[in-house]
Amino acid sequence: MSGKNTQVVPKTRGLMNCSFHSLVAALLIAVFMVSGFYITREKNLLVEDHPERNKDADKSANYQMANENRTAPDGHREEEKSGSGLFSGCDLFSGKWVFDNKSFPMYKEQDCSFIDDGIACEKFGRKDLKYQHWRWQPHDCDLPRFNATAMLERLRGKRLVFVGDSLNRNQWVSMVCLVQSQIPPALKSMHINGSLMTFKANEYNASIDFYWAPLLVESNSDDLFHHRIPNRIIRAQAIEKHARHWTDADILVFNSYLWWRRPTLKVLWGSFESHDGIYKDVGMLRSYEMVLRTWSDWLDIHIDRVKTKLFFTSMSPTHNRADGWGMPASQKCNNETEPISKEWYWGIDSDPRMMRLVEASIDELKTKGLKVQILNITQLSEYRKDAHPSIHRMQWGSKEELANPMRYADCTHWCLPGVPDVWNTLLYTYIFHY
Repeated sequence: MSGKNTQVVPKTRGLMNCSFHSLVAALLIAVFMVSGFYITREKNLLVEDHPERNKDADKSANYQMANENRTAPDGHREEEKSGSGLFSGCDLFSGKWVFDNKSFPMYKEQDCSFIDDGIACEKFGRKDLKYQHWRWQPHDCDLPRFNATAMLERLRGKRLVFVGDSLNRNQWVSMVCLVQSQIPPALKSMHINGSLMTFKANEYNASIDFYWAPLLVESNSDDLFHHRIPNRIIRAQAIEKHARHWTDADILVFNSYLWWRRPTLKVLWGSFESHDGIYKDVGMLRSYEMVLRTWSDWLDIHIDRVKTKLFFTSMSPTHNRADGWGMPASQKCNNETEPISKEWYWGIDSDPRMMRLVEASIDELKTKGLKVQILNITQLSEYRKDAHPSIHRMQWGSKEELANPMRYADCTHWCLPGVPDVWNTLLYTYIFHY
C-alpha cells in the first residue's frame, strides 16, 4: 500500500498527444528561429460547457454531443479536461479499468476491522473477488499509488472531514482502511458522538472524521442510525446545527445526492420544535438549489481560504436496473463479475442536472476567491456494476427484505476493498498536487 512516487506521471502517448498548445508553441518557436521575428499569441479562452441529456428515448442514458457547445460525453466541462500545471493534458477522471491482481487490492478486508457489515462482501459470502483487483487507468497519465505514510504525514496535526450521506461514509471507511495498517493498534481509535464518527491516529495527532448530513442542511433525516424517512423535510436555510462540527477542518469532502431523488421535498420555514412553522412542497431541483445556496454562503463566510482545502464528490451511480447493460432489469447488480466495457456508459439514475447546480455554486464561490475541487467520480464508477454488495451483506431490513434478498439487494453502496479506494486515490492526488 505504500509507494514513494506521488506524482502524476505522463505516459509516452500522453506526451506525444497531450496538448494542442504544446504543438502550437513548438511551431511558433520554429518560425521564430527561421525568421528572427518575435511572435506572440493570446491565450485561448476556455468555454464552460455543460452536459445535456440525450432526449432520444433509446439513448436516454447517454450524454448528447452537441456541436454548438462541444459537450464532452463524460460530463466534464472543458476547463476540467484541459487542466493546468501537473495535470496539463491529462484528465484523471477519463480512462478505463484495468485488471491488476499484483498491486490491488491495497488492503485486505479481514485486516480492516472498521469495515461495517453492510459493505463487507467477502465476509458475507462473496466468493468471486475479482472486483477487488481493478485499477483505474486515466488515458494520458498514470494515477499515483496511494501512500499511507505520506497521507498520514500530510494529515499530521490536521483534521479531514467527510460530510454527507452513506456513500460519503463508504468513502470515509475506505480512507480509514487505507491508512490504518500503518498505525499500531494502541495508537489508533474510533469514537462515535451523535452524527460524528472520528478515527484518531494518535501518533500523528490526526483525525479522519465522517459527519452524517445527507441533505447538508438540517432535516428530519439527521439521525445517524434511524433515518429511513420517506417523507423528507428540510430546513433549507439552516446549516449551523451541522456546520459547527466542521468549522475547524483542514480538509472538507462533501457529497449530497441520493437523498434528493424524489419529485418533491417538504421545505420548513421555522423549527422542528415549534408548531407554527410553514411547510411547502418544493420540486427536487429547486430545493437542491436552495440548499446549495445555503451551503455556499456558509463556506464563503466561515472557511479560511488559506488553511482549508475543499472538495465535492460527484454522484455515486447505482446499478439497480440491469436492462441498462442488456440483462433483465430485475436482476439488478446480482451475480455481476465484470465492469461495463462500453465507453461513456451512463446509467439512468445519474442526473447531470444536479451536478450542474453544484458546478454553478462552485463557480460562484470561485469568483469570491474560494476554490472547491469537484471529484468527478461518476463516470468511472458507472462502469463498475460488479462492485456492489448485492446480497453479500448483512440484511438490516424488515422480514420481507430478509425473505427476498434478491429483490432488496444493495446495488448502491460499494464493497471494500473496491471502488471508493480509487475515489480516495484521486482525493490523495489532489491533496498533494492541488
